[in-house]
Amino acid sequence: MIFCIIIIRLASLQFAEGASLADEETKRDVKTVPLAAARGVIYAANGEKLAYSSSVQSLYMMLTKEYTAKVKDKEQNKDMLTDEARQKSDALAARLAAEFAKYSDPAAKQLSKEGVLDALDLEFKRNQGYVPRRIKADLSQKEIAYFMEHKDEYPGLSIVEENLRHYNNDTIAVQTVGYVKPFKSTETGYSIYTNIRNAMKQSDADPGLVYKPDESVGADGLELQYQRELRGKNGYQEISVDPQNMAKKVEKLVPPVKGYNIWSTINKNIQLKTEQAVTDQIKWLHSNAVQGKTHPDAQTGYAVAMEVDTGNVVAMANMPDYDTNIWTGEKLLPEDWEKIETNYQNGTVTPKSSGRSGNDFESVVFLGSTIKPLSVLIGLNEGLFSTTETYNDKGIAYFGKDDKSSVRNSSGHVYNNIRPAKAIEFSSNAFMIDMVGERLYNKYKGEALNVWDSYLKQFGLGVSTESGLPKEYPGEFNYRREDYTGTDQAALVYASFGQQGKFTPLQLAQYTATLANEGERIKPQLVSRITDADGKLVKSFEREVLNKVEFDPAYWSVIKQGMNSKVEAFDDFPYDFARKTGTSEQWSSKARANRDNGVFIAYAPRDKPKLAVAVVIPDGGFGSQSAAPVARKIFDAYDWEYGLDGIPKKSLAASSGETE
Repeated sequence: MIFCIIIIRLASLQFAEGASLADEETKRDVKTVPLAAARGVIYAANGEKLAYSSSVQSLYMMLTKEYTAKVKDKEQNKDMLTDEARQKSDALAARLAAEFAKYSDPAAKQLSKEGVLDALDLEFKRNQGYVPRRIKADLSQKEIAYFMEHKDEYPGLSIVEENLRHYNNDTIAVQTVGYVKPFKSTETGYSIYTNIRNAMKQSDADPGLVYKPDESVGADGLELQYQRELRGKNGYQEISVDPQNMAKKVEKLVPPVKGYNIWSTINKNIQLKTEQAVTDQIKWLHSNAVQGKTHPDAQTGYAVAMEVDTGNVVAMANMPDYDTNIWTGEKLLPEDWEKIETNYQNGTVTPKSSGRSGNDFESVVFLGSTIKPLSVLIGLNEGLFSTTETYNDKGIAYFGKDDKSSVRNSSGHVYNNIRPAKAIEFSSNAFMIDMVGERLYNKYKGEALNVWDSYLKQFGLGVSTESGLPKEYPGEFNYRREDYTGTDQAALVYASFGQQGKFTPLQLAQYTATLANEGERIKPQLVSRITDADGKLVKSFEREVLNKVEFDPAYWSVIKQGMNSKVEAFDDFPYDFARKTGTSEQWSSKARANRDNGVFIAYAPRDKPKLAVAVVIPDGGFGSQSAAPVARKIFDAYDWEYGLDGIPKKSLAASSGETE
């Protein structure tokens, strides 16, 4: 009976299940190894390469049994390399190191015997046995020639074409462009790669979507935001393996598909002039007095220039910056990390790791008086006052229980009888407190802050700008913190003139563009189009309206008229433009006193807006003297390249033989 059962079972295996079991056996005997595709280029608006990949030749070794044979170590209860295997591995590593030293570029860092052994990964700590080991990247021509000629002497050796990432040496918008690092270094903190790893675990996963552990992937900025587009599609090898999971031969080769190219909206010339303007202004503040004193703690600066009609961001500066090429080496050295750890991220969208002033202030600061155009708009729309109502400015406003708390105008100015437009122009704190903060609180009481917040969000403050840049910070309605303000009434009073509420420079630029567009909030565009390797259009990005705030046209007239502060840096500016200076006070635990941050927003021209600009100089003092000069240089740079009136001044200069 047992014999009959065995015969029947064997017949079933042979005829009924044979085909499927054969397929399963084949799958077990064949492993897929990805081949990285060439990463796409990130271009500036006029075609300059900001990030690109060059073709390099790398030496790989496919491990064979003679180098990996193992024996059971009874004392340690684990498999260990046999003495013969270790001797052969040592000999191979020593020989490779010697040949590298003989034929490599003398200026390049030399790979030692220990380095080769580490790359071989004989204990399979990083990869399975069948995965080829990359021993050295970017081989010299002499190395390539030697190893190709002596390939038969090195079983398992292959020369593979790969790509090495490079960044523009002019360090153009480096925090915006971002950087790459190995896929194996993205196990935490990246939702996109968590999803990719989960997809790779599926039994039917597309081999082209499988990532190599040492494959370069986007880690920040546009490199991360457009990772899937830039990466392309990996090719792969199907490698037959033995029962010990060691490679036998390559059964199939599918070549990779090059990634798409990203065309950013950043104009190289405007960006470089913006970066230089911020750097020069910081240096100027160290040796020139603003309101009677120098500002040596002004160590950082941020600026964003965004087209009002398209949303295109033509400049996005975070200074100081750094050379992103340090990420493309074999390792990021500790001394290099120490230099960049506080400023390698984009301070125009996040306060983290994006620079610190001398008082440890981040890039996200209080709005200061730049909030006042919106404060007046809120007051008008809520019917708290009319466009022509007169307020008697005595230079001080009282609030709180029994009016025991008070706030004065900057420098103690008294403006007497002023209307809403002049309250913006003169930057009257007293007007904002009495006419907006107090009245809005009295109208809504416990709901007043919610009403205030809803207005700010419609202008892009306290919500994402929708730029898509990684790690974008939504801002902070910190006036809701009791340790900052104490009561809702006090919170609203301080928020009304900009001394509470922290928002990013990009949010400030979007807010300014919304004022220029009379309530139409548009998405900041960092990319204009995506093309394939042959230059064919894959996708284009157009103007995108996020929301529209409907106000009486008369209210917008008041705002345009009021954004007229006196700014010396623009004395000879050839365009009528709208602007608002800001100086936000911030407590410094280091100095044990309040310190001033410089903030400035503007759009030009006033009646036909083309460009909106926001500049923030933490620890810089009054915005009119610390931040405004940077904005002037940005407007001049844009006028030269594109023309604030639609006529690029460089074209006029070229026709007359002038230079910039």
